[in-house]
Amino acid sequence: MSKDFYETLGVSKDASQSDIKKAYRKLALKYHPDKNQGNKEAEDKFKEISSAYEVLSDENKRAKYDRFGHEAYTQSGGGGGGGGDPFDIFSQVFGGGGGGSSIFDQLFGGGGGGGRRNGPIPGDDLRHDLELTFEEAVFGCKKEVEMAKTESCDTCKGNGAEPGSKVIKCGYCKGAGQVTMAQGFFSVRQECPKCHGRGETVEKKCKKCTGTGSVRKKKKISITVPEGVDNGNRMRVRGEGDAGSRGGPPGDLYVIMHVREHDIFKRRDEDIECDIPISFAKATLGGKIEVPTLDGRANLKIAPGTQSGTVLRMRGKGVKALHGGSRGDQHVRVIVEVPTNLNSEQKEALENFAEVCGDTVHPMKDSFFEKAKRWFAG
Repeated sequence: MSKDFYETLGVSKDASQSDIKKAYRKLALKYHPDKNQGNKEAEDKFKEISSAYEVLSDENKRAKYDRFGHEAYTQSGGGGGGGGDPFDIFSQVFGGGGGGSSIFDQLFGGGGGGGRRNGPIPGDDLRHDLELTFEEAVFGCKKEVEMAKTESCDTCKGNGAEPGSKVIKCGYCKGAGQVTMAQGFFSVRQECPKCHGRGETVEKKCKKCTGTGSVRKKKKISITVPEGVDNGNRMRVRGEGDAGSRGGPPGDLYVIMHVREHDIFKRRDEDIECDIPISFAKATLGGKIEVPTLDGRANLKIAPGTQSGTVLRMRGKGVKALHGGSRGDQHVRVIVEVPTNLNSEQKEALENFAEVCGDTVHPMKDSFFEKAKRWFAG
């Protein structure tokens, strides 16, 4: 995939999010595998436009792409925009649950199946917002969440029939799941009012699920959070969505990460930032200071004459990349702390120090006022 993402979607680099989404929708419908069965070229094209949309529809990913170019998403990602499932992306854009193919069926009448609904129906996808501490996001963790979801009824095994009762073909629609209604010169096919599109009925409904084949219950789900996740990251847990019907597979659970702020550290991609106060004497004379890192305490060398605001880098002390690779760095900004609440002896010593030093030890000050003189003179 050497083509530029903007070129892939046929939009300009200053295109709005609305234009990007509109372009994706048009191309996704054209190249969807269900509409082009057996066409490998269309399938590759569908994946290509999905990768492009995944990057350009996300403001952060798009900014990174604009800054670093196409190679930012092709060197380690194998050409993808971030490893997203193209059918998931399709489902998100067009709405609904149960995967991209079922959405395509809804839009195009079953993809050649005559619009019948009495086949397996995938379950809906679910969402859970998971709150993490800074450390849990950085190092990964295991979480157990409890949530209400639809599961197949264990009494009737999902067919909606009371044990011992038979499942029979619907006599009203002859098992088609739809009936044709004549309206003047027109005929309209619609869902069978007797079996509600199932194509079959039961002699006696299951008492536990009242014939629906599914029940609502709470379930505890174990979630393994990988190290390196960040605020807003989404993780899919396959098969933990709502149960499907008529033998259809369950949907998936999408977990959205929400990371709490840390008292000391701030994160920027894989890098860690923090501010460290140091004394005037330490900044002037230099030496070593002890700083906190993700791995514990570490020593950092301060050069003589270090100015307030100087940023020092500690290589490899950042966060491990979510999709593999080396760790980021820790950036330490030193803040020179001005002494306060001085006693008379301390003030006298400081005044003597200032008198001895004069202006010869303040090159930044001298440079600034020289520039200021030229400004006022001009």
